[in-house]
Amino acid sequence: MTDADAALPPLREDLRLHEAVAEPDGSPSWTIQDPVTNRFFRIGWLEFEYLVRWPGSARQIANDIAANTPLATDAEQVLAFAGFLDRHRLLRPSAETVARLARDAAQPGWRHWRWWLHHYLFFRIPLVRPERWLAAALPLVRRLGSNIGLGLIGFASAMGVLLTLRQWDSFRQGLADLLTPAGIAGFVVALIVAKTGHELGHAFVSTRYGARVSHMGIAFVVLWPMLYTDTSESWKLRDARHRLAISSAGIAVELALAGLATLAWALLDEGAPRQAMLYLATTGWVLTLALNLSPFMRFDGYFILSDLIDFPNLHERASAVALTWLRRHLLGWNETDSEPLSRRVRLALVAFAFATWAYRLVIFLAIAVAVYLFFFKALGIFLFAVEIAWFIIRPVAMELSVWRRRGGEIRAPQRRRLIAVGALMMLVLLIPWAGTISAPSLAHSARQQAVFSPFAARLVALGPAGPARAGTPLAVFESPDLQVRAERTVASLDALGNRIRGLAADDAALDQRRSTSERLGEQIAEAQAQREEVARLRISAEFDGVWLDLDPNLRGGSWIGNRQPVGMLIDPGKWVVDAFVEQRDAERLRVGARARFYPEGRWRTIDARVIDIDPTRSARLPWVALDARHGGPIATRPGDQGGIPSEALYRVRLELAEPLAAARETRGRVAIDGSRRSPAWAALATAVAVIVRESGF
Repeated sequence: MTDADAALPPLREDLRLHEAVAEPDGSPSWTIQDPVTNRFFRIGWLEFEYLVRWPGSARQIANDIAANTPLATDAEQVLAFAGFLDRHRLLRPSAETVARLARDAAQPGWRHWRWWLHHYLFFRIPLVRPERWLAAALPLVRRLGSNIGLGLIGFASAMGVLLTLRQWDSFRQGLADLLTPAGIAGFVVALIVAKTGHELGHAFVSTRYGARVSHMGIAFVVLWPMLYTDTSESWKLRDARHRLAISSAGIAVELALAGLATLAWALLDEGAPRQAMLYLATTGWVLTLALNLSPFMRFDGYFILSDLIDFPNLHERASAVALTWLRRHLLGWNETDSEPLSRRVRLALVAFAFATWAYRLVIFLAIAVAVYLFFFKALGIFLFAVEIAWFIIRPVAMELSVWRRRGGEIRAPQRRRLIAVGALMMLVLLIPWAGTISAPSLAHSARQQAVFSPFAARLVALGPAGPARAGTPLAVFESPDLQVRAERTVASLDALGNRIRGLAADDAALDQRRSTSERLGEQIAEAQAQREEVARLRISAEFDGVWLDLDPNLRGGSWIGNRQPVGMLIDPGKWVVDAFVEQRDAERLRVGARARFYPEGRWRTIDARVIDIDPTRSARLPWVALDARHGGPIATRPGDQGGIPSEALYRVRLELAEPLAAARETRGRVAIDGSRRSPAWAALATAVAVIVRESGF
């Protein structure tokens, strides 16, 4: 007896079948509910006809469907569906299956290291069964979801954004505190509040539409805790709008919290409550828009997209379509489509699958690096290898094994085309190309004179902004204390001079004359030092230039400290750029190399030329505008004399071919022509550098 004639095992008696929304082509669909695992499986018309005739033999079921319905099928398709039911344990277990389940139950589970190796990437811990209190609290929160409630929240959020834009500098300054220990603690608390509201949003809306929330708890993604809500029963709902409301409820709650927190921040005075609102607003706006809305991971954005287009299992089905397309066009195989779809839908799924693969590649690499950095080095290396092997190498190896197993199906012209493409790619990787090196930079005048008060003093006069000739007074200060000391010194000089003149010229007064002369010399030196100090209070232009960046709040009589800038004199005719390149790129640069400067916020670029390269790494970052703690692109750590670059950076100075029209220090990026190097060699050098850097235990 063949498999097609053998009796199929019966279904489990506890399974439930729910009618679902129609497919896009108008055909009916149903959902199988497994009440034990609370999982749902969507099936179409053909699979429903299988279940109507279940059990029996595959051949009998196929023949009966062909004879009594307009559907076409065969015994192999029935057996494939039986395999699907068996994989998901929807069939009544046989004696062999019961024995296997008993053996699995006898395993040590989470107490064994193998369980952690396989499950540390993702596992869930249910904590509460919230059905009762969700139903009791629903009337209290229902008004928030009404049209009036949503309108008021939207209006308050819009007002908060508008008011915050008017205080944007203060908002950005508050974000700098996120890097402090107190800021990190506040951010974690805000994250807990936002994510709790997120999950409650899913739970309440699900309860509102009659979908049971079986449990809520904590999920661990690579040992990182995340709250979760089991809303799998939403697939029982026939109205796609209700499912969409459940999927988007979490994001809606987070955005509402962020909007209200933004308004509270704009209205509160400085203090701990205002900073707490900043953390809550930042958590909602940034994480919701950057992470939860992404459709490429199984977060809310994925389920929202699936509900919008009514396309369950979007990732799995798109991947299957993309693999079929790839095998058909790359290898020339006569692959059967995984499901009947229009050409436009199939191409859209292929593009979505490729985008998902690229996005996940970046995310999985970032997770692997994070895991390596989070744990101690030995365990970090092991877990890094597990991440790379499981998420990146394993899927690629599985597909390549299919290619190798079916290599005989590749036709000769296609094989030659693949070999040619592979050789071309190798050639591209090995040929040294002219590499352009990009680096953050700041353009400034080649000659500039920053004016500060030499010490705490009072401003007497301030030169007007604009052109200034060499020797023109830029700022004049006075120090009453210095004036008093000078007057005392003059009086002391007069007294000592009179005393010397009044002493007799005999030997008895010789010692007094000598001591008085020494004191007189000291006072003369003191007077000279005081005159030099007074001269320092008159600051003149050292060269012909433009006097600018004057503090508009300074007036005659204002007291100024020695750290408060007064203004800047620049030479507008010659400008240079200080760029900071990474260590591996510095060796590829040469004096005289051509470059282009891309000013931040401007379309026009300016030609430049390398005039100097520092032989040693920069011990500190001389420009605050480039410091990441002040909104710049270079990460630093605090130091005694400014920010210390986190990475090894070398300063490269370039000369601009023409001055900047704005006549202001301008942040931007430079693209410098570097020596030729093949991409393969660059990747190898980078990998070796990382291995050498991280090899110490």
